[in-house]
Amino acid sequence: MAKTLMICDCLGSQPIDAKALSDATGLPCSRKFTSLCAAQLGDAADAIGAGEVMIACQQEAPRFIALAEELGVPEPSFVDIRDRAGWSDEAASATAKMAALVAEAALPRAMPKSVDVVSEGTCLILGASDVAFEAAQQLADILAITVLMPSGAEIETAFGYDTVTGALRNASGTLGQFDIRIDALQQVIPGGRGAAQLTPPRDDALSQCDIILDLRGAGPLFSADDKRDGYLRADPRSQPAVAKAVLAASQLVGTFEKPLYVRTEPSLCAHSRAEQPACSRCLNLCPTGAITSAGDHVTIDPMICAGCGACAAVCPSGAIAYDAPTIDDTFRRISTLASTFRKAGGTAPRLLVHDEDHGADMIRLAARFGRGLPADVIPLEVSALAAFGHAEMLAALAAGFASVTVLISPKTEREAPDSEAALALALAGRDTAVTLIDATDPDQLSDALYAEATPKPVTTPALPMGTRRQVARLAAKTLQPEVETVALPEGAPYGAVLVDTDACTLCLSCVSLCPSGALGDNPDLPQLRFQEDACLQCGLCSNICPENAISLTPQMDLTDAAFTQTVLHEEEPFACIECGDLFGVKSTVEKITEKLAGKHAMFQNSQAARMIQMCDNCRINAQYHSENNPFAGGERPKPRTTDDYLSKRRDH
Repeated sequence: MAKTLMICDCLGSQPIDAKALSDATGLPCSRKFTSLCAAQLGDAADAIGAGEVMIACQQEAPRFIALAEELGVPEPSFVDIRDRAGWSDEAASATAKMAALVAEAALPRAMPKSVDVVSEGTCLILGASDVAFEAAQQLADILAITVLMPSGAEIETAFGYDTVTGALRNASGTLGQFDIRIDALQQVIPGGRGAAQLTPPRDDALSQCDIILDLRGAGPLFSADDKRDGYLRADPRSQPAVAKAVLAASQLVGTFEKPLYVRTEPSLCAHSRAEQPACSRCLNLCPTGAITSAGDHVTIDPMICAGCGACAAVCPSGAIAYDAPTIDDTFRRISTLASTFRKAGGTAPRLLVHDEDHGADMIRLAARFGRGLPADVIPLEVSALAAFGHAEMLAALAAGFASVTVLISPKTEREAPDSEAALALALAGRDTAVTLIDATDPDQLSDALYAEATPKPVTTPALPMGTRRQVARLAAKTLQPEVETVALPEGAPYGAVLVDTDACTLCLSCVSLCPSGALGDNPDLPQLRFQEDACLQCGLCSNICPENAISLTPQMDLTDAAFTQTVLHEEEPFACIECGDLFGVKSTVEKITEKLAGKHAMFQNSQAARMIQMCDNCRINAQYHSENNPFAGGERPKPRTTDDYLSKRRDH
C-alpha cells in the first residue's frame, strides 16, 4: 500500500499544490492542513493509526513519533518541504522542488551497519594541574579514574581514584579499547604514614582504558583528535571547555553502536605488488590514521574510522566503497530528484549538496530569517561530504542537473572535495558546472545561490548505473558527446600508459604486476598490450619498469577504443635454431648472444653458445646430450631379475 502524504501549510505560511505533488510522485495526498502538529493533531493521530503515512514536516517529527508510540503503531516517515522549499522568496514556483523532495524521501533506505562498542568506564586523566584533580573528583563516583602525572611530581593520596607518575610514550585505539604505553611508571604503594611511597620506575608499561581525558594543555595525542571516539581534550585554562569535557566523559559508559562506514575488497586494491609501491591515495587523505598498509593492499580499522568518506571518493579501483549509505543509494536519490523535478514541470534544477549538521542548519536559518533557497535549487543531504566525489557530481549533471554546488562544512577536510571537483569539471567540460561554497552565514549562502547563473542541463539525461568508474565514463560521454579524449588533472585515476619503444625490452614485468589487468601480453608474439578503460593510473608499471620506459598520461578516452586492447610495443620474435618455434624477442636474443658467446665462462665453445638461441625444450635436450653435462648421472645399474636371484642360489 502506498504511503499517504500528510501536507500542512504551517498556518498558511507556504503554498502547497496537493494535486501537483500527487501527480508527480504517485503518492496520494491528504487534504491540506493548517496546524497538523497542534490544533489538528487528532487528524494526524487518525492517519497515523490507520496506516503508513509520510508527514511533510520535519520540525515536529519528535511529536509525531511520540504519538505513534502512544498508539502502538510504526512511526511515520517525514520530509521537510517547508524549510527547503516552501519558505522562500520563490515559494510560489517551488512545487516541482517539493515534488522532487517528496519522491526522494519515499525511496527505501537500507539500515546502516554497525558494531557494538563496550565501555566499562575506565578513564585515564592526563594533567598535573589542580584542574585535573578536580575533574577526577567529579568523575570518581561515575568512572574508574587514574590520573597520570609527569615523572617527579609530588603525589598526594586521594580517595576515590588512583594517581601515578610517568611519561606517556604513546596511545592508540579508540573508545573502549585504548592502549597506553608509559615510561618511568611509578605507582603508589598502599599503606603507611607521611608522604606516599612509590614503586620503582618501570619503562614500557602497557595499560588499557576506555576513555582518555586530556587536560595537559598540550597538543593532541591523535591526528584529527575531534574525530577519535573516547578521546576528550580541553584547555585547562578554559572552565567551560573543561566542564564540557567532564560531562561528555561521564556519558561514555555502556554499550554504543559504532557505524561501519566503509566496505573494502582487498583483491581490487592497487596499493602494491611484489613490494613495489603503487596507489596510496587513501593513505594520503585519511585524517584519523585509520588506513594502514598491509602488503599488497591497505586495511582500515573500523573502530578508528570516522566516516569522512574521502577514501571511497578517491579510490580508483572500488576497493574501498562508502557503505553508509551505499553508492547505489546515492545514485538512486540523485536520479529520483532530477526526474521528479522534470515530471512536475521543472526545467533546469541545480543540486545543493550539504551535510547533516552545518548545511542543514544553514538551510533552516536561511528559510526562517532570510530569503531561503531558490525554487530551482534542490538540497541533497549526505552523511559525509568528502564521500561525494567526482562520480557523484558527474552523475548529477548527467541525470539532468544544470549544476552541482557543495556546501563545505567547517569540519570537512578540503583536499578530497577540491581535487574531486577539479576532476569533475574536466570530465564535464563545463567551467561552472561544479562549485564549492565556504559559506558560514545563511544570507551569504542565499545570495550566492540567487546570484548564480544557471547553465543549461543536458538535453538527454542519462541514468547513473554501475560502478563509480562506469558512471563517470557514462556521464562524461553524455556531457561531451562530440569529444573523443578529455585531458585530466595530474593524479586522476583515468589515463593512458605511454611506452618508450626504444628503451622497452618487452620483459613484461609490468604485465605480471598490473593490478587491474590493463596491461597484457600476447602468448604467441612478443607484444605489450594496453586497455585504457581498466587503467587505474596507480603508477606500479612505471615504478617496476627496469628500463624506465613507462610514463603515465591522465586522460579519458570516450570512444569505444578504450574498451579494446591496443599494442603499445611489439618486436619480431626469434625462431629457435633447432626446431624453428618462435620464442622471445629477436633483438634481445641477439644482444644476449653478442654479449655472452665466447666471452662468458659458460658459453666459451660454440655448442654452449648455440643454446642461447634455442627454445626451452631444445635447450634442455642440448644440455642433456652435451659432453660434461653437470646434470648427467652415472651409468644406470642393470635391473635385477628373477633369474639373477635364482642363479645366485645355485652358486651357493
